Amino acid sequence: MQFSEGRGYDRSLAVGAKAAVKDVLALKKDERILIISNPNKDVREISMAIFDAAMNVKAKPVLMFQREKGQFDFAEKDVITAMSSEPDVILSISKDRFGKDKHGLLEGYTGKRKYNDIFEMLYEEEKARAFWSPGITRDMFRRTVPIDYTRLRKDCKRICAILKGSETVRVTAPGGTDLVIGSKGRIAKMDDGDFRKKGRGGNIPSGEVYVSPALGTTNGVIAFDGSIVLNDGEIVIRDPIVAHIKDGYITKITGTKEANALRNSIRIAKRKARSMGNDGLLKSSEVESYIKNTESIGELGIGLNRKARIVANMLEDEKVYGTCHFAVGSNYDGDADSLIHLDGLVKAPTITAVTASGRETELMRKGKLTWD
Repeated sequence: MQFSEGRGYDRSLAVGAKAAVKDVLALKKDERILIISNPNKDVREISMAIFDAAMNVKAKPVLMFQREKGQFDFAEKDVITAMSSEPDVILSISKDRFGKDKHGLLEGYTGKRKYNDIFEMLYEEEKARAFWSPGITRDMFRRTVPIDYTRLRKDCKRICAILKGSETVRVTAPGGTDLVIGSKGRIAKMDDGDFRKKGRGGNIPSGEVYVSPALGTTNGVIAFDGSIVLNDGEIVIRDPIVAHIKDGYITKITGTKEANALRNSIRIAKRKARSMGNDGLLKSSEVESYIKNTESIGELGIGLNRKARIVANMLEDEKVYGTCHFAVGSNYDGDADSLIHLDGLVKAPTITAVTASGRETELMRKGKLTWD
């Protein structure tokens, strides 16, 4: 039996669902797939389309709904319990956020490193493969999921190979960005839509290479001029938000009302970390580092999805080809935790990797990959 139209969504979503199941996950017969979503119309319909695409390859999908979650909310206990059963594939298709893991924040999970989230632990410890899509819409799913994954994976692999041998990475842009991050000892990661083996995970839509700056090495100026995540939502930036960085941390933010909104988002995260510590929801020994890291630069990402566009939805925006993004807050290497990870875009960057010997390799020039 072929499932598609007539089950609560239109046929156009089935095309993206088929690409997700076959090209991205390579889902096989009898594999267990857990899909966690919300009742919101867009994510509910996308989840149903993926459920049916999984049925069509004779996998064993389970679909769970939980209430919509925000920046500081916790995932439902039953959802965490379902994930602990270690299905082959875990998908989070949410209106906003998946939700934080209460047990993970208090007790943590052990493995190759410390984890405060079971979702992350399961795929990084190669117990599952996964993707997560916070804020995905039907329009985004239709446009940015059925893409040329062969080209995307080649671009990602080439960038990672160059970054692997680098000591630092310099980013400049017409909007005023001029920044150097340390990359020594850091491993760049690919969100290339290749989640076909255990231990692989990332976003849908896919399309970026990202790296956590070495601690204390980021210096310069970021002029966010694309879009940014704030406490109250995501916005397209009208007036640049200029962040001055020294030794990995923001020292000053200048601009107009949008800059004020970023400052306020950071203040809220600091207060929330303090209150969670007081309420026993965050280890007291980690409260101060969580507060400090709200002003850290936790990521440099390079957008590579040629079907993506800036729409004030960071799930798509950070994948836009010809942009890069920096995150304010936690990193992906687990050594600078924070309650926030606020991505902000820089348009038309020039990105240059520099080795210890001083050899420079330009990856992107004014928003174009140098090998295009």
